[in-house]
Amino acid sequence: MDFRYAISFVLEAHLPLVREYSKEEDLTHSGEEVRFFEYISETLLPLLEVLSKLENDHVPFRLGLAISPSLCHMLCDEYLQKKYLAFVDKQIDFGRHELERTISDEKDSGAFNKLAQIYYNHVVDRRIAYTEKYEKNILKAFDFYKRRGKVEILGCCATNAFLPFISHNQESLQAQMETPTSIFRRHFGSCSQGFWLPCLGWTEAIEPYLKAYNYSYTIIDSHGLFFGSPAAEKGSFAPVKTPNGTFVLARDLYAAQEIEKITNDELFRNNNRDIGYELPHDKVSLFQSAEGRRSMTGFKYWAHHSSNGKKNAQDNIYNPQAAQEKVLEYTRAFLDNTAARLEEASKNMKDAPIILYANNADNFGRLWHEGPMFLESLFRLAAGNKDIKFVCPGEYIYRQSITSLQVVTPDFSSGCENGYAETWLDVSNDWIYRHLYRAMERMTELAERFPDDTGLKERALNQAAREILIAQSSDWPALLYRQDSTEYARNKVENSLRNFTTIYEALGSNYISTEWLTTLERRHNIFPNVNYRVFRRKK
Repeated sequence: MDFRYAISFVLEAHLPLVREYSKEEDLTHSGEEVRFFEYISETLLPLLEVLSKLENDHVPFRLGLAISPSLCHMLCDEYLQKKYLAFVDKQIDFGRHELERTISDEKDSGAFNKLAQIYYNHVVDRRIAYTEKYEKNILKAFDFYKRRGKVEILGCCATNAFLPFISHNQESLQAQMETPTSIFRRHFGSCSQGFWLPCLGWTEAIEPYLKAYNYSYTIIDSHGLFFGSPAAEKGSFAPVKTPNGTFVLARDLYAAQEIEKITNDELFRNNNRDIGYELPHDKVSLFQSAEGRRSMTGFKYWAHHSSNGKKNAQDNIYNPQAAQEKVLEYTRAFLDNTAARLEEASKNMKDAPIILYANNADNFGRLWHEGPMFLESLFRLAAGNKDIKFVCPGEYIYRQSITSLQVVTPDFSSGCENGYAETWLDVSNDWIYRHLYRAMERMTELAERFPDDTGLKERALNQAAREILIAQSSDWPALLYRQDSTEYARNKVENSLRNFTTIYEALGSNYISTEWLTTLERRHNIFPNVNYRVFRRKK
């Protein structure tokens, strides 16, 4: 290898499905849709901006990216695109008012007005980038870097299902794996031979399906290797292969913990404190959601609480220059710490060790405002280090001597709270599974009973498949567990299961309401090319 140490960053780009059809002229937004709009403005567009700067300055970079089919669908949906632009236009109008409001306030020495100007410029610039530079096609922009070999697009399952919880049902597992293939072909030509496990959820039953769909490697959390059979001798610094030949990389625990600690620095912007919740109601009426609640405006003036503990203190106003200097300081420290750990690991390894950081993309933007800046600084600093090279995970695996890799059967694990499955199975959400599992069995029954149907019946069967896939999403139990958008999550899973049951009973009675089905197809229009026969039993 032409480097001593390897670092790999893999980001998962995913959000819960928020697309709900209503009248085309209705551009009011829900609180969940605002989360999606912020994801575009504060995570995806800034990430593309970073990649563009690095490309223009000839700074080498490599990045793994897992873009979920649910997010692909939302990004390409014309109705959501229209609502996003309407929301951005509200931000621009609000920004003009903020510039006027803050210029007359002398108590803050102009700090609020300077921030308002920065945010206003960002909103305008990103609207221009979205509509003119990327022509509303963000996926095409990522595909550009994929074709240049700078970004590796990993495969994902259809609706971010926690696969260990559906692995007992072979038909549902194969549906989650097969349904997205046409989506990845459409947007990226193909995806890499790497597969992103939602929530890094691994169980041994998944592996045959990885092989069947031509995925050669995946990523799990580190304890899945440490507690594997046998335990991984090189820890998370090297890939292993399973008895069936699937390569497995482990997320580095210390890198994840170090970055998480960095994000909480008191100088960084407090992304949870938005002026939309503090101004009088008449000043933010534009941002009242469809449910009548206030929502984020994107104008956030405060840093995390300062060490003196005085809320609203002068030194607690966000200072972009100080935050940028702090990012550079943290970037150097992170790179030095990572290099030191890699050097120590290399003493016991023949091949170059790797540290793999894997996490949600919204930790670099929507949740951590300085995250894109950190990524850019990291690639720029590493460019001057001949020993360290950023690689995509697939690129690293294909440089390995396959015969030298240890054979390990990874243990059941996930990448979420406490490393196992309590996020998706506790008192807040356990009621889902008895209904979901029964519906999954019925979906296979329908696929077996009606193998060759066409016309209205085929449409109903395809919609039944969509409803099952939506209900299988791990987002709903996770939101219920975190007590975040609980009403929305409960409604989504209940409505999908109810819709499926209605179709199941209608097919049994041989009567389907065309009007009802057409309305449902508009509301839940994900996977337009879905084929319900994917739920049939393999012979």
